[in-house]
Amino acid sequence: MADITAEYLACPIRNVLSRFGDKWSLLVLFLLNRSDTGVMRFNEIRRFMTDCSQKMLTQTLRNLEQSHLVHREVFAEVPPRVEYSLTETGKSLMPAIGALVSWGKEHFSEVVTD
Repeated sequence: MADITAEYLACPIRNVLSRFGDKWSLLVLFLLNRSDTGVMRFNEIRRFMTDCSQKMLTQTLRNLEQSHLVHREVFAEVPPRVEYSLTETGKSLMPAIGALVSWGKEHFSEVVTD
């Protein structure tokens, strides 16, 4: 039993998905990827994610930054300006997220039921 637990805890899929598999992270990554400039400010992201609280969005962006999927750039201006963009690692994840979105569109009525 201890071997199964150790193997489970070391599972690459489990550990990688825990970094961006939550409710909000995939949406943030998707939005940043779809941005015309590849860069978005906090309030721009928040406008699209109206059901996500400011606190939760802040936490999500911090987690994605810590996981090296999102880059946060602070500009020394008054008032301060902060921009978010995908890192190269984040960009490399987009084909997989795109495939998931396509799958979701194709199977939406089968999976999402009331």
